[in-house]
Amino acid sequence: MKAEARLVLAGPHPAVDSSDPGSAGFSGSLIVAEFDSLEAAKAWADADPYRAAGVYAEVVVKPFKQVFP
Repeated sequence: MKAEARLVLAGPHPAVDSSDPGSAGFSGSLIVAEFDSLEAAKAWADADPYRAAGVYAEVVVKPFKQVFP
């Protein structure tokens, strides 16, 4: 996505308020990217190898409207 200039931002959600949560780990992650449609975004998420491997308990894909900056 980065090479295609579709990635807006991405990163993990630390389970505690720290850039290095240690043994607390992470509670999830966030990806904001540009797709032609919500269906295209869902198809991309469905094809994620981590999802196929069962790494993620849940994946939520929903619209986002950037207001700032």
